[in-house]
Amino acid sequence: MIKEQKLQDFLDVLSSKEPVPGGGGASALCGAVGNALGQMVANLTIGKKKYADVEDEVKDFLEKMKALQCEFTELADDDARVFAPLAQSYSLPSETDEEKAYKAEVMEKNLLAASAVPIKIMEKSMEMLSILDRLADIGSKMAISDVGVAVQCTRTALLGAAMNVYINTKSMSDRNKAQELNDQSDRMIDEGSKLADSIYAKVLEKLK
Repeated sequence: MIKEQKLQDFLDVLSSKEPVPGGGGASALCGAVGNALGQMVANLTIGKKKYADVEDEVKDFLEKMKALQCEFTELADDDARVFAPLAQSYSLPSETDEEKAYKAEVMEKNLLAASAVPIKIMEKSMEMLSILDRLADIGSKMAISDVGVAVQCTRTALLGAAMNVYINTKSMSDRNKAQELNDQSDRMIDEGSKLADSIYAKVLEKLK
């Protein structure tokens, strides 16, 4: 599990020929890093007299981010978990009609599962961007640059996960389901990118 790994150990495996972790796990980790920076901003805001009027709101965000942190790391593990059976299904025999039908059925099931995890990463990234948008307004001004970095990490999680959706839906036989997942990803990319741009512009304005 990613929670039990040292960062260097994770990077060593990520850079190797091992099939997992890959882009999906890396995307989830980017989300976790952006989340951690968001928590830091919250912790630097709580307890300061200057921000007493928003302390309850920031505390609420902090609790939400703690939950999201666990979800991001779990999704990194989930990505590895669903990829293994998908990789194995490609090597299933396909000589007879029965074998071909079984392989197609198994692959479709595994492709759907492998698409569902990055969709969840994208959804959690959207939640995180919403929190960062507000933290850019009410968080400690001393940590405004960290909000900006958090936004970029979270954007990477969002866009990286989307590519993992598309690479799986491309091979799905159920084109209606594939299009549904692609459309869902497209919407989040559009909304998330616009929100990330808005937050980043707000951060830059405060920095300059």
